[in-house]
Parts: sequence; structure tokens; C-alpha cells
Amino acid sequence: MAAIGRLPPLNTLISFEAVARRGSMTAAASELHLSQSAISKQIKTLETQLAIPLLQRHARGIVLTAAGASLLDEITPVLDKLRNGVERVRLEHDSTTVNIIATHAVAHYWLFPRVTEFNQHHPEVTVNIHSNNAIHQTNLDDYDFGILYGPGNWPRLHSDPLFAERVYPICHPDLAVNEPDVVERLMNYPLIQLDSRAWDCIDWTAWFAHFGLEYRSPASAATFNQVTLVYHAALEGLGVGLGWDFMVRRAIDTGRLRRLGPFSYISGYYDYLAYSRGRPLKPAAQIFRQWLLANLPDPIGGPDMDG
Repeated sequence: MAAIGRLPPLNTLISFEAVARRGSMTAAASELHLSQSAISKQIKTLETQLAIPLLQRHARGIVLTAAGASLLDEITPVLDKLRNGVERVRLEHDSTTVNIIATHAVAHYWLFPRVTEFNQHHPEVTVNIHSNNAIHQTNLDDYDFGILYGPGNWPRLHSDPLFAERVYPICHPDLAVNEPDVVERLMNYPLIQLDSRAWDCIDWTAWFAHFGLEYRSPASAATFNQVTLVYHAALEGLGVGLGWDFMVRRAIDTGRLRRLGPFSYISGYYDYLAYSRGRPLKPAAQIFRQWLLANLPDPIGGPDMDG
């Protein structure tokens, strides 16, 4: 292993990366809160230690030499990993901050209102929400919690069930369709289609199949590739869409949407509050978890008919 003493000073590498990324010593100096002369001196120190020119200075800005471009490719992922590691340690030991990752839909329609309410009861705790549809059990290490959809049996994670997956037809209250007395009647309604090929979610074909019915989407039907787009299409009166209860319940309760019929597809899957088994929860995260689980809504009543 090479001796650590042969490495250039870390501050020279940080300055070089900032200059290369920003294309200007002035911009890099502003980002790093240093003077332009200090940045220039650090670049010269780095070039002297490596005995190669890294930058060419032109009237219009900075151009990397071949060696400079090669060095940038080598140090960028290392510096990114270092920054992320330092930030993760800082957040893990910040006793007043909780970081949660969730999908866009869960973050917006389910989590955000609850965090707003939590802040009223615990203003001493800051909850940061990060939304990302690529959330997976393997990328929760940078967060205190993740809200994961699935069966709940992740070996590396603790998981607390938050809400069941319940999917049913929705539409604008003024849409001219009658209440269906049987599921088959819904097939004749103007259905908003969900293209679920890129997502692990229920579309109309799967929804009708749950009730033992075969359905094929018309070629001319309005089609969207996100459940949030289907939700907004239903709000605009474009037809009958599939609504996930956690997303649409508030709009139904306030009269902006109408639930159409008593038929639900209850998949048996849940969304879970998940967190690592190998890392104890910090005090702020414990407070948030206890509050959230104590304030989950009661199971929704009413005449649900599940096939």
C-alpha cells in the first residue's frame, strides 16, 4: 500500500476539483469561501507536487490538460464519497434531525401532511423528506427511515406497517357515470389507463383480473405512466381512474373526487416504515416513529367489496 504521505494535500485536490467543475477560479473561490489567490496557490502546489500541468489558463477561462482531465476522473468519485460519508455521519449524530426517503406519491400525499402535523407537536425536531421513486431496501443507509412497499420481510430492516394497499375506481364528482352495481359495468366507462410496465403497480388489466374478469385496454384510451398523473387526470374529469386509497382519501373526503362503486382490490401488501437493524435509532428518530405509529388512521370502514 502506498504511503499516505505521498498524497497531495486534500485541500489542493478539493480546490482543483472545484475549479475543473466550475470552469473558473473565481467561481471555485466563491464556492469554497476562499480568495482567488488562495485557489491559484493551491493549484500551483498541486501541479508542483505532481510535476505535471493540470490547467491551461486562457482569457475565456480554464481548460483541463489531458493529465488534468484524467486526475478529475479519478478524484471526483472519491471526493463525492468522502462528502457523502461526512454528511451521513453528521446527520446520524444530529439529535434534532430526521431524514426520510419515500416515493414521490407517498411523500406528497401521505407523508407530508403527517410531518406538518408532527412539527406542530414537536417543533424541536426537523424532519427532512427526500422523494425518489427508485427507493429500495439497499439504499436506506443514508436515511433514518424509508417508506417501502412490499411484503415487509426484509432481513436487514425493521419494518412497521403504515397502510395497506387498497385500489378502487375514482372520478370527478361531475363525471356523468352511474354507480356500478357489478364490476363488469365499469368496463364500459371511460377508463383512464395506467401504463405500469416500468412500475410494480396495478393497472386496469390486473385490477379486473383480481375479480376474475379479462380486460384489454383500448388503443385510443388516455394513458399515463404514473399513478400521480392518473390521479390528476381524474381530478380534471378525463374519466375513471384507479385510485390508491392513501393518495385519494383526502380528495374524496373533501368532495374533489368521487369513489365509484364499493369494489376494492386489497393486494395484501403494505407500505412500511423501514429502518436498519444494524443501527440504533437516534432520539429524534425514536420520537418521530413513536408519534407516527400512535397517530395512524383507523382502518377505513364502509362497504368494501374485495374480489
